Amino acid sequence: MQPADVKKSPVRGERPPRRTKTPEEAYAALMRLCARAEKSESDALRLMRGWGLAESDAQRVLARLVSDRFIDDARYAGAFVREKFRLSGWGEYKIRAALQRKGIARERIDAALAEADRGDTAGRLRRQLERKARTVRHATPCELKAKLVRYGLSLGYEYEAVLDAASEMTKNTEPCDDF
Repeated sequence: MQPADVKKSPVRGERPPRRTKTPEEAYAALMRLCARAEKSESDALRLMRGWGLAESDAQRVLARLVSDRFIDDARYAGAFVREKFRLSGWGEYKIRAALQRKGIARERIDAALAEADRGDTAGRLRRQLERKARTVRHATPCELKAKLVRYGLSLGYEYEAVLDAASEMTKNTEPCDDF
């Protein structure tokens, strides 16, 4: 038998219990996180729930972070849009859906997308499709075109733009049925 004061180690595969934070500790931790990278209000609430903060305490900490301008959903949306357009090669539909899942208001999403630099969207889409075409297995050009269209749509680009780019890439091959 083990003495009662000896702590039992976690079973393999189980996480050790999370240490809860006080509201002051949560505020300090979120200040440090927000200083390194933009966070949304929903990100902060999710983290605080994981730290075991009561909902009322979490709301007070969030209000303080917002008033101190550590968290700003409009600023977060703008940074998210710029990153996903430039670095990840996402299209508008996928960006909009991701921000909606984060709980960002529609007006803020619209504003962030409106001020985004959309220069060379067609070129960005074409580069993404060319990269995919080098790695995808296909038996016929029609199969390649179908896979490229699905991939382009999964990146969040408009159907017409994806279809045009995929058609252009498979133009010099045998004809395919229209999509």
